[in-house]
This record gives sequence, C-alpha cells and structure tokens, in this order.
Amino acid sequence: MNRFGPYFRRIFLLSLTVYAVAGASCASAQEVLRVLAWDGYADADIVAAFEKQSGAKVEVTYATSDDDLWNKLNDGAKAYDVFAANTAELQRYVAQGLVVPVDLTQVKNHAQQLPRFQDLSAITGLVNDGKTYAMPYTYSEMGLIYNRKLVNTPPQSIAAMWSPKYRGQVLAFNTSNHNFSLAGMKMGVADPFHLTKIEMRQAARELVALRRNVLTFYATAEEAVAWLNKNEIALIFANYGTQQVKALKDAGADIGYVIPREGALAWLDCWAITSHAKDTALAERWINYTLEKEVSERLTIKHGLANTVTPFPNSQPNDRIIWLQPLEDPGQRKALWDRVLSGELPDAF
Repeated sequence: MNRFGPYFRRIFLLSLTVYAVAGASCASAQEVLRVLAWDGYADADIVAAFEKQSGAKVEVTYATSDDDLWNKLNDGAKAYDVFAANTAELQRYVAQGLVVPVDLTQVKNHAQQLPRFQDLSAITGLVNDGKTYAMPYTYSEMGLIYNRKLVNTPPQSIAAMWSPKYRGQVLAFNTSNHNFSLAGMKMGVADPFHLTKIEMRQAARELVALRRNVLTFYATAEEAVAWLNKNEIALIFANYGTQQVKALKDAGADIGYVIPREGALAWLDCWAITSHAKDTALAERWINYTLEKEVSERLTIKHGLANTVTPFPNSQPNDRIIWLQPLEDPGQRKALWDRVLSGELPDAF
C-alpha cells in the first residue's frame, strides 16, 4: 500500500478545485459590451461576428423612440456602453455629460467613409470644443408611405395625414419630437425645431386633430407592417424611412413612397459612448467594426438604410431634406405629447 496515496489524492483534488475556481473567474471576467441601438443596427449575426473577433460578450437593448432612448439612458437601474442617436438628440446627452469623446485613432475605418462624412466638424452637433462625440453610421429621410389600394393619387403634402377621408386609416409614430415638428411644418412655421409658446400650443391642437385620424401610434417598423397587414391603412408616417419602405415591400405590401412638398425630416444616426462605459476602447472597437464595408453595406442590403461607407441608390434630392436640429424644449414637447395621447381636447391647450 502506498502511504503517500491519500496525500497525493488530496493534493490532486485541491488542484482541481483551484483550476475550477480559476476557470470560473476567467469566465466571469469576460468583457461585456452593452449596446443600446435601433432595430437593424445590431442584428444577431453582426453581434456574433464581433464577439468572435473581440472575445467580448455583447448585450443588445433596443430603443423604440427618442423619448424611450432618453429614458433608458437616464435610468439608473441599467447602464450602457455605446448607443445610437441622431445628431439633434445627441446635443442633449453632451449637455448633460452623458457621453465621452471618441478617440478617432481607434476608429480607423472612419477613413473609408463617404466624402460627406469625412469632415466631422462640418456635421452639426458631432464636435464640441474640438472633441468628437459621435461617429456617423446611417441616415434616412422620413417621408410618407401610401397604400396604392386606398390612395389613388400620391399625397403631395404632410397635410394629407389630417385629411378627413383618411379617418382611422393613418399610422403615425409615437414620439414627441418629430410630431411637433411635423405639426409645425403643416402650420408653415419658419423653424419647426424652435416653436414659440404660441406655436407650441397650436401644434398641440393640430396633433389632437391628427389623433382623430390615426388608427394607432406605432413604435417599430415591424409593428407598422403588422398593422398594415391586418387593417386598411392609407398613409404611414415613415419614421424609419427607407428601412420601413423595404420592410413593407418585403412583406408584399403594394405601397408608394413620397417626399411631401414641405420637405421631409431626416435623421443621421451616430454611435456615441456613454460616460458609464466600462471600457471605452471596447466601445470604440465596436464603432470601428460597424464601419467595416461589409457590415455597413449590410444596412442597405438587408434593411434598406443608407450607410456612411457606400453610396445609397436612388437617394432623394438634398433640397427637400430637412436635417433634424436640436429642439427648443424637448421636455415640454414630451409633456404636451403625453397629454395629447391621454385624450385631452383641443381647448385644453
């Protein structure tokens, strides 16, 4: 009998325990990138490829509106590392210290972006005090989608959404910022992004009137497809732009798409890094990865969105595009919008 047997067995078992604990520690030490994005920006295959490339785990949360995005990033219960927001909304996050500058030396794929995105300082809202706070990723105008089966003549004006003949046949988007700007454009104001107090109240009354025409205020492009498939929808405000057009056509819908004579609001979505980011280098690696030609081009091929690396086919003329600008008072718009949704009457505004 080997008198050292029990001793070595204890050493062996102890070693296994040490290795097991060490393995568990390594597993728990895996970096996690928390992404807050819009539908289509972080699909499962894109995430899987980045995870394989970086060795990090990616957790994706989706936003359904700019109001939802703001609420999520201001919710202390959960923090995010990198998020996508349009250039106008970005100003709120910079002003509140919720974002940190991007190190452009770590985003080398910026060099292959289209010429219009090379000079970041020329894009309103990206650069403050010489520091770049976001990187352009995708963009689209928000035109009007019409159902060819119900609308004989393509709508020429935003005012078509208010037409009595489309009562209960309009899909609008559930958000405060764009809806007040749309109402302002219908009213013919000089600047739909900076409404006066009188214009704001009038816009609220216009939105109450629109509410009578709207079957529902949708949140996602997929939701709009579902509503059109099950109901007689004449007009849709295309908050997701060309992405939404493609989704509807892929679903077999017989639709048309127009830019109204007042023009169309247009967003440029960018990646930004939050001030709560655990690893800004990992966040910058994600941004750089999404600007790889194959990844960015996938936005156009799969989702019908314009990307910042390859030219977008059949793009709309720039003179009818109204790029989003920072708003006069996002909080007031949200408060009024909640009242509109709650069913208040025009006289209340």
